[in-house]
Amino acid sequence: MNNARIALVTGANQGLGRALAEGLAARMDPADLVLLTGRNPERVAAAAAEIAAAPGTRSQVRGRVLDVADAESITALAAELRESHGGVDIVVSNATTRVLPDQSQSAMADEYIDVANTATHTILRTFAPILRPGGRLFVVASSLGTLGHLPEQLQPLFDNATLDQVEYAVESWRSAIHSKTAEEAGWPRWLNTPSKVAQVAAVRAVAAERRAKDLATGTLIASICPGMVDTATSRPWFSDYSEAQTPAEAASAVVDLALTPGVDPDQYGELIQFGKVVPWHSGTPLDEQALQLIP
Repeated sequence: MNNARIALVTGANQGLGRALAEGLAARMDPADLVLLTGRNPERVAAAAAEIAAAPGTRSQVRGRVLDVADAESITALAAELRESHGGVDIVVSNATTRVLPDQSQSAMADEYIDVANTATHTILRTFAPILRPGGRLFVVASSLGTLGHLPEQLQPLFDNATLDQVEYAVESWRSAIHSKTAEEAGWPRWLNTPSKVAQVAAVRAVAAERRAKDLATGTLIASICPGMVDTATSRPWFSDYSEAQTPAEAASAVVDLALTPGVDPDQYGELIQFGKVVPWHSGTPLDEQALQLIP
């Protein structure tokens, strides 16, 4: 089994995550394993069984209950895969927390940050070291993850930062939310914006340390923007879905990137959307008044 490829997708029992697991399972080999994870045991089991039984599935598919907000669980899974399979070939960090427009941003901050950011830091720290040569480690982020979406005074916190520095900035943001000083400090009210910038910055930090070695072995670490996707998480935030993709459509480009051998050095460590790099220093702060956010 050690020669077989291992793919792990978090947040994979529904929406984009499930479509990613389906896409990988349809194109990987019969000896390979797609491991899909989520927090709900029933949904995880059902998703794994349905994908495994689908006519287009070629690889093995298994479900695994994993709460990405529990760092010890992530660490334990990485250790298990290192011991049982010698490492992992594809990791797609996709878990997210649904926040609705009528929910308080500050009240949801801890859960949102734990799932989107603290988990990302843990996944990068635990799975990057066991990524096999030629492997892929992707963090699903957003085009909002570029530095220009933050006010100028906050940008140095994430530009050319180490992973420890990104983590410190995220926890400083969290503390400011709790102390009700976040808005005064310039932090956007919408949790999604700082969270996505921090995700992309974390990927860039890890990639910067590994670049030479990974390029030599055809290994790719990157953040991924799948574009607008019609899911239960995103639908409440937008009124015009005429350009939205289905989860399967959005997953296609990500699966292509995961399974195409070799690495374009220009893409390494960057935010990639539909095969193209979204420049790190691009973007402008959003007009948050239009979102009618609840503090």
